[in-house]
Parts: sequence; structure tokens; C-alpha cells
Amino acid sequence: MAVNLPETPSGAPSGSAVPAARAAQDGPHGPGASGGRAGARRRAGGSRGRKARRAGRRPRPWWIEIPAMAAVGLVVALLIKTCLFQVFTIPSGSMENTLRIGDRVGVNKLAPLTGWTPEPGQPVVFKDPGNWLPPQPVDTNPLTNAVSSVLSFVGLVPPKDDNYLVKRVIATGGQTVQCTGTTLSVDGRKVDEPYLHPGDDSCAGLDFGPVKVPAGYIWVEGDHRSDSADSRWHRQGPGGGAVPVGNVVGPVSAVVWPVSHLDWFGWTGR
Repeated sequence: MAVNLPETPSGAPSGSAVPAARAAQDGPHGPGASGGRAGARRRAGGSRGRKARRAGRRPRPWWIEIPAMAAVGLVVALLIKTCLFQVFTIPSGSMENTLRIGDRVGVNKLAPLTGWTPEPGQPVVFKDPGNWLPPQPVDTNPLTNAVSSVLSFVGLVPPKDDNYLVKRVIATGGQTVQCTGTTLSVDGRKVDEPYLHPGDDSCAGLDFGPVKVPAGYIWVEGDHRSDSADSRWHRQGPGGGAVPVGNVVGPVSAVVWPVSHLDWFGWTGR
């Protein structure tokens, strides 16, 4: 008897014909074997191509690599000096024993950019407000002068003109400061000064005041009170001895050199 097999939607008869077609399509090694081998060959070929391309890249010569690395380093140093920290050298003993001659200190330049303002008790670096320092020697060697100018510009060495000072803030704008006998007072209250150089008292033989600090200024004195030409000695100058806040570079955050004197004063000094 003849039996008509039902047809699939594609018109092909159902039954053993469909598995046979699939087997022919999948190949003798199982489903997708043929396509798997082709894919593997394509992947292997692509991998070899990538390796060949990488192998074909020539390394940059050293006379290009070294200047490029130096340029990147200088840019990073300039960004740090401009926005974060700048290094200054302590030239005198006016802040001993907190800061000693030859110490390299890191000044936080980011603090003023984030709203910080000087407060009493903080050591700060500021630009000479006018004739506090003697004229600085000039380097007459054009080569060393150029090199020091570049290094100073990017912040790897202290500022070339070096017309900066470091002192401790004693009073701020609107406050009244006075020193009598051995007692320093601000707004009538005695100032406790544990940072003073051993053997010094707060006045060190120089009485003054009362002096009202103008708005926008700070009154500064050295920790080595008997060896510091600070606000007390410039009362006849601009600001009556006080320093414009605009001249302040930032608070001293740390001693970064020498290793034997490393110290951390905090984000805004202490």
C-alpha cells in the first residue's frame, strides 16, 4: 500500500529525509563542525595579522623618547608648582627651630584657591611687601642663569629672584596686636607661643603697640624672635609693618628636605 508522507511547511517530506539533510549540512564531525573550523581559521589568521602588525611597529629612537619623557615631566612639575605645591629654601635662622637654615619647605598653593585665608599661628610664605630683603645677587653666567630660570619656572628649584620670606601669622585684619615686657597679646588676650626659639621670649626686648592690623593684611613674626626682621621692624613702611594677604603664596605644609628634618605641619600649617 502506498503511504503519502505529510509535507513540512517548506514542502519537504517529514521523517528521515530531514535528519539526513541536517547531517549533510553539519558535516561528519557533528553540528557546526565545518563552520567551527572555518571560524577558528579566521580567528587564527586575524591573530597572526595583529601580531605581524605589532611586530612591524618600530620602537621610537632614544633621541625622541628621552626628550618626550623630559617634556612630560616638566609639564607635570609645572602643574604641581602652579596648582599644588611649590618648594622654597629657608635662607636664615628667623624661624628656628621650627625651620632651619637650608631647609626645603613645601608650600600649599592649592589652599588659597580653595578658600583658605591666613590665620594666627600658621607659618606662611609671602612675597616681600617692600624692602624687607636686600637686593638679590645677579647670576652673570648666561648658561647657568638660563638653566636656573627654567628650573625655577617649573618649580624644581626655589624661585629665581628669591624675594620671598617665611614667618608666622600673629594677627589678621581687624585685630590689635601688642607686645610688652615678655607678653604678646592679640585683642587683649595673651598669645601662647610654644614654638619660640629656646631662650627667646615673645617680645625679645622690643615693645610695640597696640597696632591695629588693616583689613586685608596680616601681622607676621619669626619664631626666633631675637633674630627676625619681621613686622615689628617695618612699622614705618607700607601697611605699618603688616603684609597684604595678596602677597601670601600659601601655608607651609611640610619640610621636604633634608631627610633628617622631614616634618609635616598639615594642610594649612600649624
